[in-house]
Amino acid sequence: MTRIVAPGIVLLVAFLALGYWVSHGVPGIDATVAGATGDQWAGTPGRIATVLGAVLGPDLPIVALGALLVWAMVAWRRRHTDLAGLLVRASALLVLCRLTSLFKGVYARARPRDYPDWSFPSGHVVSVTSVAFTAIVLCAWLARPALRRCVVVSIAAVTLAAACRVVLAVHWLTDVLGGVLVVAGTGLLAARVLTMLPVRDGSNGSPIGSRVTT
Repeated sequence: MTRIVAPGIVLLVAFLALGYWVSHGVPGIDATVAGATGDQWAGTPGRIATVLGAVLGPDLPIVALGALLVWAMVAWRRRHTDLAGLLVRASALLVLCRLTSLFKGVYARARPRDYPDWSFPSGHVVSVTSVAFTAIVLCAWLARPALRRCVVVSIAAVTLAAACRVVLAVHWLTDVLGGVLVVAGTGLLAARVLTMLPVRDGSNGSPIGSRVTT
């Protein structure tokens, strides 16, 4: 349990410390990155980032949550109660991770340019990281051989979402970093409470996915 809880607490403390730091001014690293991206948000990079942000944004966890709940209902109707229970817990995990965006109101940080809502942490990055974290945990339970690929795809999606927000100049670099930290920390602790971590093996030593099936 300590191997899960301790990292979760460390990540959340790092997030809170980062939030306190950035709420008292713009760190040099943020100013440097913002200066390097300049007005790219008004050109072709900005248009590309806008399109990608429409996919890798707040709508993503809504779609993912809907898919999980439908899958859970189908599993329940087919009397696969273990799978249904796992999917319901995964839905709760996703929601708890996504709710970390509420920290925006706590820090009330201004954005790099005039744009609605507060800046820290990035809601888009929180959304994508929430889905990514939930997907990785579920993959560990249900498709262990594909876990490495799931992790790679998840990291790529989160990185792309973060880059898009910085290019659009609607978030500082520390905003997107904060989004990753708060979701990872919350996810670890929530997954532990929801008994999703550590991933359990079957009594015969086979992965849980081999006995929780559709």
